[in-house]
Amino acid sequence: MSTLETNAIGKYSGNNVSIDDALNLKSYTTTQRDALTSVAGDVIYNTTDSKVQVYNGTSWEDLGGVAAFSLEYLVIAGGGGGGGAQGDGGNGGGAGAGGYFNNISGETSGGGDTVLSTFYPPLSTNFEVSIGAGGSGGTGGGGGIGTGTKGTNTYLSSIVATGGAPGTGYQVDSIFLGGSGSGAGWMGTAGNGLTNQGSNGGDGSPTTGTGDTDRSGGGGGGAGAAGTSGSTGTAGNGGNGLASSITGSSVTRGGGGGGGGTSGGTGGSGGGGNGSINTSTGGNGSAGTVNTGGGGGGANSYSAAYTGGSGGSGIIILKYPDTYTISNTGLTLSTSTSGGYSVTTITAGTGTVSWA
Repeated sequence: MSTLETNAIGKYSGNNVSIDDALNLKSYTTTQRDALTSVAGDVIYNTTDSKVQVYNGTSWEDLGGVAAFSLEYLVIAGGGGGGGAQGDGGNGGGAGAGGYFNNISGETSGGGDTVLSTFYPPLSTNFEVSIGAGGSGGTGGGGGIGTGTKGTNTYLSSIVATGGAPGTGYQVDSIFLGGSGSGAGWMGTAGNGLTNQGSNGGDGSPTTGTGDTDRSGGGGGGAGAAGTSGSTGTAGNGGNGLASSITGSSVTRGGGGGGGGTSGGTGGSGGGGNGSINTSTGGNGSAGTVNTGGGGGGANSYSAAYTGGSGGSGIIILKYPDTYTISNTGLTLSTSTSGGYSVTTITAGTGTVSWA
């Protein structure tokens, strides 16, 4: 049993305890602590970890608040699938990139908005995580058919990045809310990106022109810039993504897909898929790059049905002091360490992460 030792005890008014000088807890190394015969409620100062610790009856826990460390993060949703095409120059629009969030000093979230607030994860607490898949490209396009599917959301606890909006088939106005907005097929109106997540898409060319080759799709919105609209004979380009140096080197992600057309719109930097450039019969759009949230490219056609490119899957990247160790369930991830920090990249799965 511990013994209370004191030089003097003074009377103090009220139901309080007064200590003239700092209260000094008994100090132990981790090895010495583990050799103790402890009971629930014992409190010590651990000189190995430089922490005040309490025994809960089973194990020792750190005291001093639940906020263990500051976590930097990049969270990107899956990109949308590009618009399909079928006959008569019915060219599809490029898809929007997945929503793009980060809280890294000096960088921005999607659409050029400011970064989010600092995140302080408590130790030994599970946080739900999921990596969003890219949307599927639409097939066909005649009679208002051919719109792709939206990308899937990516989330880290309550931080939810919204999947990119799909590119539409021709003569279809976008009705989708996505991280970045839809590029529209020929004669269609594009969709807008969500605040703090992405940019708007581009409209399809507004007129039939003089022939099939004049009918072009618009580019999908990117995390960093809007997609451009299609014009007579020229498809719109996908909007560019954003660069992040969370891993230690600058990498651009979140590009929008290019529109389909005779020229074929170029995918935005950061994984956006190119629109089809086949000028004889038509062709499929290119897929967005995996783990970038890039939007799929739109298809073009003069006869048969063609398919828009699928969207690129999302990603989560986490940066934290290397004195902490990450654990997970159900996720595909890798961790590297440099300069006093660990960087964990999560590329697939739905599960949890926690730190100790």
